[in-house]
Amino acid sequence: MKRLLLLLTLIPTILCAQNSISGVFTPAEQFTYAFLYRATPTGSDYIDRAQLADDGSFSITLNENATLGIYKIVYALPPEENNFDFIYDGKESVKFTFDLDKGLEFTDSNENKLWASYMKSMDLVNRTLSNFYTQESTDKKAYLDIIKTMSDTQKAYEDSSKGTLASQFIKANTPYIPQQFEDLSTYSKNLKRTYLDHVDFGSPVLQSSDFLIDRVLAFIFGMTVNTNNDTYKKDVDHLMSTIGDGNIEIKTILFEMIWRRFKETDNPELANYVADNHLLELSKKVNYDALTEQLIVYKNNTIGNTAANFDLAITKDGNTVSTTLHDLDLSSKYLLVFWSSTCGHCLDELPKLKALMTSSNDVKVIAFGMEDDDPTNWQKVIADYPDFIHVLGLGAARAGGDPTDLSKWNNAVVNQYGVSSTPSFFLLDKNKTIIAKPYDVEALEAILK
Repeated sequence: MKRLLLLLTLIPTILCAQNSISGVFTPAEQFTYAFLYRATPTGSDYIDRAQLADDGSFSITLNENATLGIYKIVYALPPEENNFDFIYDGKESVKFTFDLDKGLEFTDSNENKLWASYMKSMDLVNRTLSNFYTQESTDKKAYLDIIKTMSDTQKAYEDSSKGTLASQFIKANTPYIPQQFEDLSTYSKNLKRTYLDHVDFGSPVLQSSDFLIDRVLAFIFGMTVNTNNDTYKKDVDHLMSTIGDGNIEIKTILFEMIWRRFKETDNPELANYVADNHLLELSKKVNYDALTEQLIVYKNNTIGNTAANFDLAITKDGNTVSTTLHDLDLSSKYLLVFWSSTCGHCLDELPKLKALMTSSNDVKVIAFGMEDDDPTNWQKVIADYPDFIHVLGLGAARAGGDPTDLSKWNNAVVNQYGVSSTPSFFLLDKNKTIIAKPYDVEALEAILK
């Protein structure tokens, strides 16, 4: 009877057993904390953190009502570069090892081990197929054997993953499977054509993971050699039609990633194409005001557009005369440079710019000083540059901005030009059209030559 009572007392504990997320980081001395987040389609929610033990291990116990789905471990800064996703199905604990050299390996969690095993198996098949094409083989039987292995592998994992969250990833990753021998060119075209066919963009599980972003970026940037702008535009449009109606927030996130990649690779034509044809409308629909402003500012400051106008003063016949940038008629070219007296790099570049201007008589420099709320240091520095047109831009001068924010970045003109670092250079022609945006004085010199 006592044994029966003991068993009855254990039943609630068994039924309410809590799962945990635990792991070991190697080398241990390179890590301090593990931060746990639950990923969502539009971000992530902080759950808990754990300090690592001397051997690099940690464990975080989850609430018994923890939501199943995609979770994220952040293990270093910056967080966007030092993290990984994993699946939590609410039924089992998750254990892993993470080595800086060997990477991530799950030691306990059927869902994650299944997905990792699938990816390793498909990677092996794809490498075999890649070697076949590399060797320029024409052995059709060998080719079809590889394709059959690919097909069998996909089917086997789809069958074994039924009823799991991992099945959504496995189905979304379904490869293109030729029905007959194809040369490399034909296979590559068909691979790209079908690359997004099995992706369910409406799946909250896929939306919460890195899978969609990785898949989309691979489709746009990683699947075609010698891609020109027209091809990129077709791919961007194809992506929009593939995602279809709805899913506005995830579309906004994905197209913002694409826009930023074109922006970072200095391709304003494609960045503005993405914004004008897709992203700007999406951004407005989801009320991403900051993104909307970034898109507009970036386009307005693209080479070929007229620079934003602002007030300034010049010395004429010994008198100070108020005017505007657009009304200046002093030179065939103007160099607008945003700088700050507290910026060490600026103070290195300005003397170089002064020296360069001695041999560039057709360029007039407009030096826009970005200062917080005290112009004292700025006044000292500009004394060394009497031939420049100087404009003082203090903080808290941004229309609609926080009047208590005296930061030099809180300035209407600075924000009109989308200045995010100092110094920033804009080379303008006589009509104040932006003709170049050199990175530094050295690049400016090359342009002027």
